[in-house]
Amino acid sequence: MLRAAICDDEQEFVLQLCSLLERYSAETGEEIKVSVYHDGLELIEQYDPATDLIFLDIQMEHINGFQAAEQIRKKDENVGIIFLTSFGQYALDGYRYHAVNYIVKPMKYIRLKVELNRFRERYQRKNPYIVVRNDQGSYKVELHTLHYAETYKRNLLLHTDETEIVCYKNMKELEAELEDYGFFRCHTGFLVNLAFVKRVEKLEAWLTTGEAVYISKPKKKEFMKALAGYWGKTL
Repeated sequence: MLRAAICDDEQEFVLQLCSLLERYSAETGEEIKVSVYHDGLELIEQYDPATDLIFLDIQMEHINGFQAAEQIRKKDENVGIIFLTSFGQYALDGYRYHAVNYIVKPMKYIRLKVELNRFRERYQRKNPYIVVRNDQGSYKVELHTLHYAETYKRNLLLHTDETEIVCYKNMKELEAELEDYGFFRCHTGFLVNLAFVKRVEKLEAWLTTGEAVYISKPKKKEFMKALAGYWGKTL
């Protein structure tokens, strides 16, 4: 699923862009969830960290697109931003905010399609992630930052580079979601990112972060095989 946000104060243009996104979704099979914001302040205050891509108008009242982008970048360094403008001279300024690109209005479908294809190819596949939720909100967890997950009460606790996040998924669901990304369920209560495993001692996998993850005895042989295969691919 592609989670897109549109921030533009022209209602007619917003409706047009939503229609073009629906067309792209129908043609490609990519499910697109669209959130609409009518000004930059609304986008900043209600920003959803699960957002993949923002279509952000440059010329808006109160807070313009560049000002909004500056604040969004403080919240999310990796979200894609495509600036929308009626004047091409603003384009170069947009790259200061690490924009994916810019599109000059009025928008044509072929241009939108090219930009979306490029974004999906370069950004989404390069930085795979999952979206998890709890009572505090939604979180985008990039897989290269996720060390391991463990059962925590009736939920999961995700250990990442920066923090620990409670996740309202069960272990079976998370295992299925991450099975193609180098994660292995080495214990009933642990799912580990093989990229972080440094060594194995008895029934513990020691990570490069200094953390230790338990390995169940019945799973150790299968775990060592998976680890050897992963290490072999990275050599």
